[in-house]
Amino acid sequence: MLKTVGASLALPGLPSLLAKSTGGNAAVQATRGAGIGAPRFVAVGNLLGFQQKSIFPETTGKNYEETTLLKPLRENRKNMTLYRGLDHGVKGGHFAVHSFLSGVLHSEAKNRPDGNVTIDQFIADEVGVQTRFPSLTVGSEGGIHGGCQIAWTRSGVRVPPITGPADLFEKLFVDDTPERRAQRSVENRLQDSILDSVLGDANRLSRQVNREDREKLDEYFSSIRDVEKRLQARKKWAQEPKPEAPFEKPANTNTVEDLPMLYELIALALQTDATRVATLEIGGCFLPQHLGIDKSYHSMSHHGNDEETVANLITLETYQIEQFNQFLTRLSAIKDGDQTLLDSTAVIFGSGMGNGASHTNSDLPVILAGGGYRHGEFRKVESKGINKVPLCNLYLEMAQRMGIKTDAFGTSTGTFS
Repeated sequence: MLKTVGASLALPGLPSLLAKSTGGNAAVQATRGAGIGAPRFVAVGNLLGFQQKSIFPETTGKNYEETTLLKPLRENRKNMTLYRGLDHGVKGGHFAVHSFLSGVLHSEAKNRPDGNVTIDQFIADEVGVQTRFPSLTVGSEGGIHGGCQIAWTRSGVRVPPITGPADLFEKLFVDDTPERRAQRSVENRLQDSILDSVLGDANRLSRQVNREDREKLDEYFSSIRDVEKRLQARKKWAQEPKPEAPFEKPANTNTVEDLPMLYELIALALQTDATRVATLEIGGCFLPQHLGIDKSYHSMSHHGNDEETVANLITLETYQIEQFNQFLTRLSAIKDGDQTLLDSTAVIFGSGMGNGASHTNSDLPVILAGGGYRHGEFRKVESKGINKVPLCNLYLEMAQRMGIKTDAFGTSTGTFS
């Protein structure tokens, strides 16, 4: 009923209360459903990876050579850092790609305090109440293995994507009709009522449990307060008109030709402070036919070192990287106070797939751009043994630089630096 709030609230197991129970279950469940210079975060994920031999240089440091897939990024070389050796230590091929931004397989998330929450939603939970949209997730619902799976909440729910530029444009610039505003008002009142009921139940339980369980309930109360903040923010933004559209509503064409417009709309969302967190996934329904290649993306990923197939993949991957480069250039051209929007925005680009041919999830391609970091290098980190550096260490550092007070994220072992 309250899924639009994007959170799930379920009381934790309370042993002291269960011990008093003579056969009942004590669990109570409820589902809930920028400023200038403010830090922002964008993640871009590719479902099937990139050709490792064509993206990774041999030389580390600032003087790394320009590989085939790095050529499109030449103008932004000083604004980005390329990493090799980072991954999450997970296996599963297609069925582990969803861990790219979390470090945790969905199947192993049940007993973790933060589930398999992805770094974008982890950040949005803290900073999202400051903007109209806590986060924007853009991707496709079609294609191999169920479409976009890049973003996950703490409660283990996949964030449904905005699937095309027309839909994203409407979300950013088209105000609700009077009928829709009235409907939202009714929904908000209903959600307030359910929140009051949940809070009342939790308060009654707090008088029946021991000290240890009361600490668990305190965490639950914090979750309730977070949902209340989101509801209040939604009520506030419902009364505020959206920014004026800078151009006519674009059409949904196809996932290849729509990619530049999706990047442009994400840039505008950041510029207008509609959100400070956005993700974009390029999935299996990215059709090579629109680049003149008469084969499927997924079948080509199992290339078996066939030269023609690898060449077609490089054409497809080059196009994706060209659009990413234009996005970085666009952000660097937008003023954000005394700096540029790229200076304010940390952008992570890569894939949960390392080697598309063998469908391994190790040695992931990862680029970090913007965000005020010191850039211009190719950094190769220890990928095995006791000195292995998890990708979540980089995510933890990014969360901290977004102003979030935390000392852990996903499978991190410390901050990257």
